Amino acid sequence: MIDLHSHTNESDGTFTPLALVELAVQTGVEALAISDHDTFAGYDQALPEAQSRGLDLVCGIELSTRGPGRARAVHLLAYFLRDTPTAEFRAWLGELIEGRRDRNRRLIASLREKGVEIELAEVERLGRTLTGRPHFARILIDKGYAPNYEEAFRRYLGETAPTFVERYAPDVPVAIQHVLSAGGLPVLAHPIRLGMRDPDTEDTFIRGLRNAGLRGIEVFHSDHDPADMERYGAIARKYNLLVTGGSDFHGDIKPQIALGTGYHGNLNIPMTVLNDLRAGA
Repeated sequence: MIDLHSHTNESDGTFTPLALVELAVQTGVEALAISDHDTFAGYDQALPEAQSRGLDLVCGIELSTRGPGRARAVHLLAYFLRDTPTAEFRAWLGELIEGRRDRNRRLIASLREKGVEIELAEVERLGRTLTGRPHFARILIDKGYAPNYEEAFRRYLGETAPTFVERYAPDVPVAIQHVLSAGGLPVLAHPIRLGMRDPDTEDTFIRGLRNAGLRGIEVFHSDHDPADMERYGAIARKYNLLVTGGSDFHGDIKPQIALGTGYHGNLNIPMTVLNDLRAGA
């Protein structure tokens, strides 16, 4: 059993990198990818511990991008299976992080206009360099503005909320090329979240990403039911895309999702998936 999609508290998860390694070892995960948003900080911290514990740790990252003509974000996973990310790629990540900081400042202003008493400093104490919306949600819950994460996003932070503020995200073809130039493998994350219910529209969109350099698709994910996995597996075969999969583990933020086994045990991803990725890379 492997898990190629997980998050630490260096982005929007609740487990420290070392605690995540410990959990992976305890639960029998043979290989783990830490795929924090816009940062390798969690992977960098976890690597020595993973090596000492005999855990196969994969270097990954999750990038928020914008698809052609799309208002919603398209999430791109990148895996570095042979070489470490280049200095140029890490510098580019710095630009994305600055865009996140700008969004956070504007989000604070938007919330305060609606009577929500919140300060950026208190949110940044939770999120540090990579403060994101889950950290805002935690403060909103603690202050009584929302009873849980779901309501915090529905009322204040989600894309349909009245106080939502969009942040800068690169176009997905641009992000794909940055990943490829750095020696990484660009993969479409949880395609069900594209929200495309028409199969032909979905197929055409993914084909366009393939033509832009996409190399893989996340077939196995906690959000995917068996029919979804079958459909995305067929698309992967149709367009010669590599297959990936992971739980999208976040810890206490998403308690129904377990490392390795996903949503109520809907995942059991074999090591052959990672072997094929490494061969394809």
